[in-house]
Amino acid sequence: MKKTENIIKKAKLVSGRILRAKTNQKNKALLAMADALQANSKRILNANRIDVDAAKGVISDVMIDRLMLDEKRIKAMADGIRQVADLPDPVGRILSTHTLPNGLVVEKTSVPFGVIGIIYESRPNVTSDAAALAIKSGNACVLRIGKEAFNSAFAIVEAMREGLKTARLPAEGVSLIEDTSRNSAEILMKADGYIDLLIPRGGKQLINSCKQNATVPCILTGTGICHIYIDKSADIDKALKIVENAKMSRPSVCNAAEVCIVHKDIAQDFLPKLKKLLTDPEREHICSFLLDDASSKIIDGGQASYYDYDVEFLDYKLAIRIVNDVKEAVEHISLHSTNHSESIISEDKKAIKYFTTNVDSSAVYVNASTRFTDGGEFGLGCEMGISTQKLHARGPMGLEELNTYKYIVTGNGQIR
Repeated sequence: MKKTENIIKKAKLVSGRILRAKTNQKNKALLAMADALQANSKRILNANRIDVDAAKGVISDVMIDRLMLDEKRIKAMADGIRQVADLPDPVGRILSTHTLPNGLVVEKTSVPFGVIGIIYESRPNVTSDAAALAIKSGNACVLRIGKEAFNSAFAIVEAMREGLKTARLPAEGVSLIEDTSRNSAEILMKADGYIDLLIPRGGKQLINSCKQNATVPCILTGTGICHIYIDKSADIDKALKIVENAKMSRPSVCNAAEVCIVHKDIAQDFLPKLKKLLTDPEREHICSFLLDDASSKIIDGGQASYYDYDVEFLDYKLAIRIVNDVKEAVEHISLHSTNHSESIISEDKKAIKYFTTNVDSSAVYVNASTRFTDGGEFGLGCEMGISTQKLHARGPMGLEELNTYKYIVTGNGQIR
């Protein structure tokens, strides 16, 4: 097993070569990485099978779904890399320029961070997304995945390194930490001078650990307690379709809805229809409900405690709350949201305006599913994570968010 410190140091050593790579060289590397993924799909699937077999009975079925790969998902990973190759290169982009009265020309220029560390859990596809975005944005990356998906990630990284070599870029530009213990995560958090930016992608425990222990700069990609508010003016058919998609299409991801807030004037009509839709015995999976006192008088389900509204279920569970108006809906969201994604289903322009103005989350939707909070869906190719903080980056983090900037000031002998 390679020592974590040595992997980080090698990434730092080669980061300058990634930074200096021209756009066409980076694109060549990305296309070769994508091709290598598909060419090595059999090896990757064999590795993934080891991970899935070991995880059965240890993690939930919906988390197994996050872990599992097939030919279709590997192709999607490769296509995601190709989409990144097609995107404009953010490195060296002049963000602004102005000339001072003394003749100095001040240019604000986009530049890479250097080495980006990513700590993430059992989602192998994050491995290729992170690597592609890092390389295109001029950064080396150091990946640290949870033990449940290590074999899958190792096979993916080995394939992508073949692509880097094809373009004569250093293989260490994409590195995987081989120690999956908590110790390696802590080393990344404290790798001052080597890790220029750390991005944790995972649950509340990981995020809190980074908050408490990291000495390197971090961008926190928080948990997703996402809300959908059904206003009294909502089109019920539209609302049912949206909630079904937001909750049931893939409940194990951070942009899935966990809470449905319903206006009291529409609750008697809407909730029974929602219950019937999401508990249809013909469905592959049915949804269970956690209800407040008001909604429990309309449909059957479990009793929701105050704390249930602070849980990211990542499962076929939905908490229900009935409110008097849009203001009360916003108040509930402000108390329980993780500032990820919230949606209002309404035909009332005033209610929509109030909701979008006062909900303080990274993505706020009107008459649409929260499941669109995703780098690919936002046209970013793929994403490094969903930032729920406000400094530097917010929402899906694509290429632009993986660059910082510096000022280049050009003069002709000026002195102060």
